Amino acid sequence: MTTHEFILGGQKSGKSRRAEQRAADWLATSPTHRAVLIATAQPWDDEMRERIARHQQDRAARVPRLRTVEEPVALAAAITAHSAPDTLVVVDCLTLWLTNLRMPMEDRENGTLPIDAAAQEAALLAALQAVRGPVVIVGNEIGLGVIPMGREVRAFVDALGRLNQSVAAACHRATLMVAGLPLTLKEPE
Repeated sequence: MTTHEFILGGQKSGKSRRAEQRAADWLATSPTHRAVLIATAQPWDDEMRERIARHQQDRAARVPRLRTVEEPVALAAAITAHSAPDTLVVVDCLTLWLTNLRMPMEDRENGTLPIDAAAQEAALLAALQAVRGPVVIVGNEIGLGVIPMGREVRAFVDALGRLNQSVAAACHRATLMVAGLPLTLKEPE
């Protein structure tokens, strides 16, 4: 059975480190194993560019054999393209991917085509069912706080909550990270 894991938690909860450890463990079990990280972040400002560069450097030091590809929108296609029985695919992060779908930074009035978020989400769930290799998905749990002000933000929190539920249902394992500590929500049967 191909095992998928969904790792979620708050910001700086240890989600990415846990996913990297899963990749390191996978790579250590066989010299023929490969691991690919699909990064969904986009460098829209100087702070984000610096954050991405820091994450790339840290990841390369911690898991040198973890290859990184960038795909901010076509996540299902990227998972499908990189998945194989000997390859662990890590997605970091689901929340930024949904942000890219629902709140793209491009100016749609100047030629950017609208993104069909529902179709992209359905494609992601279908890809998780179809791929032959293991997948680890990192995402944020942002629905534990106060209800945000503003219709658009509330709609995003609701959409992420629904997506998190769908991804958790599609994965064999779900882990909540809090203060660097894992809490198992779901284990393979």
